[in-house]
Amino acid sequence: MRGTSFTETMLGTVRLDTADPVRRIRLDLRAEADAVLRPHRTTRARIGGHIRITGLADDPDATGELEISPVARRRIRYRLTFTADGRSLTLDGWKSVSPRHPVKSMTVLPFTLYEDGARIGGGTLRFPVTTGLAPFLLSFRFPRREDPAQYLAPRWDGSPGRTEVWYTTLTDPTTGTGIWLHHELVAPTDGSAPHAHGWAAAFPPEGEVRHVRFGPVPWSSPAHGFTADGVLAAPGQLSGSVGDFQWDLAEQPVSEPLFTFPRWSWRHPVLPAAQMLPAARATYDGTFSDGKRTLTLRGAPGASARIHGQGNARRWAWLHADLGGGDVLEVIAAVSMRPVLRRLPPLVFLRLRHQGRTWPRRAERSAVGLFGVGRFRARIGLPDWTVTGRTLLRRIRIEVTQPAERTLALDYRDPDGAPAVCRNSESADAKILLERWWGHWRTEATWTLQGTAHAEVGDR
Repeated sequence: MRGTSFTETMLGTVRLDTADPVRRIRLDLRAEADAVLRPHRTTRARIGGHIRITGLADDPDATGELEISPVARRRIRYRLTFTADGRSLTLDGWKSVSPRHPVKSMTVLPFTLYEDGARIGGGTLRFPVTTGLAPFLLSFRFPRREDPAQYLAPRWDGSPGRTEVWYTTLTDPTTGTGIWLHHELVAPTDGSAPHAHGWAAAFPPEGEVRHVRFGPVPWSSPAHGFTADGVLAAPGQLSGSVGDFQWDLAEQPVSEPLFTFPRWSWRHPVLPAAQMLPAARATYDGTFSDGKRTLTLRGAPGASARIHGQGNARRWAWLHADLGGGDVLEVIAAVSMRPVLRRLPPLVFLRLRHQGRTWPRRAERSAVGLFGVGRFRARIGLPDWTVTGRTLLRRIRIEVTQPAERTLALDYRDPDGAPAVCRNSESADAKILLERWWGHWRTEATWTLQGTAHAEVGDR
């Protein structure tokens, strides 16, 4: 089954009340529907994006819903919630489609602003046909809709020398605390019984980084995810009680899967390891306690990821960055343990989902380049590490900082018993610069994350 996604920009004016001056307003939206758009039917879609009101609002995380019914109900309705000057407002309006004035009725959006259900203003938005039509039409995609739950089932087939990981990282939007939940299956190379283990960790903006381990315990072969020692990672649910730590979280995927490595490498385990995200973005509701403080999470942004392979790399760096407005960045840079590959510089797998599109188009592009030329590069170290790369028309630079006081070092072992150490921060900093070639390099987007990037550096 396929869905529909597209982007749209609208410009106009708004007035909050009779005493307020007329202000300019701009909406840059991305819509996602779970079905193929059919104009003669009613289609409902999720919308999100950036809303700007001069002197009042600059919210990149506006969310809402879109009803597309140009024939059946003769309207296209928008409902969008955003933050303006510390207030939560709702924009509600619709295009009244008329066959007598098809262009005007499809491009003009009168709207009303509400606060706590009371009307506080209104205005009009217009779709800029001259400059906006081509990008709007070219933005349409009909992606295959996949159930994230299908990627949570264990992949292990009973072979020795394999490891499999379920991990979740998120940020509490209220306190800025980063949370890390790691669940792992290890099937030893010597053929002994597989076992499960893992940990939970909390990274407050200030104060001690706390963690707790669980396992190892015998692997019980669950059908739908991970369960061991009172810890559960299943479709839509994460829970556990270990020592002073307790958590009970509901996970809601809000984006389609993202394959950091080539999709085929997940289906056919020929590479030393493969990683993917069942949903590139998700939100989390529930409670999390580390024994010193209890967090109540509401719509906390984050994501869960999956790894399966033969063990850890010789050296590696990882970044997950929710960039707001539906954009997300996932990076893995690693040096393999295999005899030939370990002589190479770090191979970079980078996937940027920006304005509904994933770049580079193919996951292999950043790692192997084009005919071996143009591979992305990584300089791995602590507290700072970087990734740079370019394709024909775009280039990117990523700078990650993992402050020592917000980084946790944990040791563990591969299926063959070899030790590894990961140094993880769920409250890291990151700067990302994306540029596009227009006769010269021009900035396309920049993002700065202060304490909300999720990052890791590991070695032997």
